[in-house]
Amino acid sequence: MSELAPDGIAAGRTTHLKMHTERFVELLEKGIVDPDDFEMAVRESHKSGEEIGRILVRMGVCEEEDVLQAMANSMGVEYRRLTGFQPEASLRELVPARIAEHYELLPISFLDGVLKVAVVDPLDMHTFDELRRVLNVEVEPVVASREDIDKARNMFYGIGGATMMGLEEERQALGGEDEVLIDGNIDIDDEHAAEDASIVRFVNQIIQESFRDRATDIHVEPFEKDLRIRYRIDGMLYEAPIPPAIKRYQQAIISRVKIMADMNIAERRLPQDGKIKIRMHDKEFDLRVSTVPTPYGESCAIRILSRESELCTLDILGFSGKHRELMREMILKPHGIILITGPTGSGKSTTLYASLSEINGPERKIITIEDPIEYRIPGVTQIQVQPTIGLTFARVLRTLLRQDPDVIMVGETRDPETAKITIQTALTGHLVFSTLHTNDAPSAVTRLEDMGVEPFLIASSVEGIVAQRLVRVLCPECKAAHKPDPVALTQVNVAREDTAKLTFYKPVGCEACRYTGFRGRTAVLEMVKVTEPIRRAIVNGASATEIKQEAIKGGMRPIRWDGWEKVKSGMTTIDEVLRVTMEDEFSAEEDVELIAKSEKAGE
Repeated sequence: MSELAPDGIAAGRTTHLKMHTERFVELLEKGIVDPDDFEMAVRESHKSGEEIGRILVRMGVCEEEDVLQAMANSMGVEYRRLTGFQPEASLRELVPARIAEHYELLPISFLDGVLKVAVVDPLDMHTFDELRRVLNVEVEPVVASREDIDKARNMFYGIGGATMMGLEEERQALGGEDEVLIDGNIDIDDEHAAEDASIVRFVNQIIQESFRDRATDIHVEPFEKDLRIRYRIDGMLYEAPIPPAIKRYQQAIISRVKIMADMNIAERRLPQDGKIKIRMHDKEFDLRVSTVPTPYGESCAIRILSRESELCTLDILGFSGKHRELMREMILKPHGIILITGPTGSGKSTTLYASLSEINGPERKIITIEDPIEYRIPGVTQIQVQPTIGLTFARVLRTLLRQDPDVIMVGETRDPETAKITIQTALTGHLVFSTLHTNDAPSAVTRLEDMGVEPFLIASSVEGIVAQRLVRVLCPECKAAHKPDPVALTQVNVAREDTAKLTFYKPVGCEACRYTGFRGRTAVLEMVKVTEPIRRAIVNGASATEIKQEAIKGGMRPIRWDGWEKVKSGMTTIDEVLRVTMEDEFSAEEDVELIAKSEKAGE
């Protein structure tokens, strides 16, 4: 008997292999897969038992869609893309979230006693038999990709739908009713609830989904009757689909995040900050957690930072042509201050990191003072300020010169003391990088004056000022040509060009961009090189408007001009440029005339 077992197993595997091979003959007949590659995949499947289609996709010889389409055709079943598909709400009762997740399927429709379900493998008869028994209906398979099924299931049931269903079943089994709720939260010990396996799994699912969506922030926001979870993607907030029962477990979810961030879960009356270190897809990430009290519970914001991110270059950030040349000229100066200005979230820190990476080398000692340290730079000494123990920007700066630095980066000039010490440091022969919160580049001068810095010190130390905003980049996979609104076109067409021959694009939305129409962001800039005329204007107490006019004469182009160039190149949209520059009136006729005169004088 034992001697026959191997042959029996081999025969069974051969039959199984033959059955699965026939499903992909279409790939050979249509020339999608080379016969040699197919034979190699067959041999690999024979050895490992892995399905042939997966091996072909892993080998890179064909796409998953080709494999699934061939499989569906060979079996006479429907192949379906689930992009944008939303099943009828009644199917949630027929097919609960736990069953859909367990069997990795999505209900499509229920008609005349037949339930259509999207699955990856239509030959998985064991699953269909179990579904017939559990749901007491006939089941008809529809072929779809695993990724499509997972995305559509999250949208239909909400992120963590099966987990939340399990929690609800446990609550009902314990006799839990609405009256056990206090302020919308379960009246049980927070620490025990936060350590519950289902709560742990749900929080993990929320974090995992944020990575799939390319989110930079997660917002967990309590309201009177519901709990909202939103992801910030490419600078914009998008609401995540979540199960309606989540409000019951609000405090347990927040407590779980606080435990992960080593925060005090018993303290709900005061704001708290913490940090979580996680590993995802073989990369390490820091999650910066902030909680604040609200009338309906604690609101939690989580910033996602990669500890191993490759530093962006000036080219990738959006510095092009003259901007790139001018920036590199400024950062190679032996001393002085380079200021990066803009509102919160405009990419100032990223530009600082990119600038430091350009000049980082064994011949320079670079020290940074940051709050917090967002990216680790090899070869650079980075210092994290800690105001709670008195380690402030100003205090570190006062002692930093003893470390013999060549280049210093001050994460933010946020108070008069820091501003004055930063200026003094630049005047002692060091190159200093820092950031300010101003609307445009010329306003940086008046901002320093407001902090109590003397104009002559500003004129002597500041070498260059960069103001920037971030605009979303159109998804190259789905952007479409369109005719823009004439009013918007007039607003952004700062140079008053003939636009008849230009092609403008609008966002559409596809799988590659998660149906937002945009993928990634780029900077729009204005740069001021502090020349001798500008220094004289600063010393003479010139206003920001007068400094701006002097800068335009010296070659500066307002930020909307750079935005217009990126619109013309098809990189972004008119609406995006207007959105991030709407507070600026750079398209005023006097600016256009002044620029025209400066260009004519340059000729």
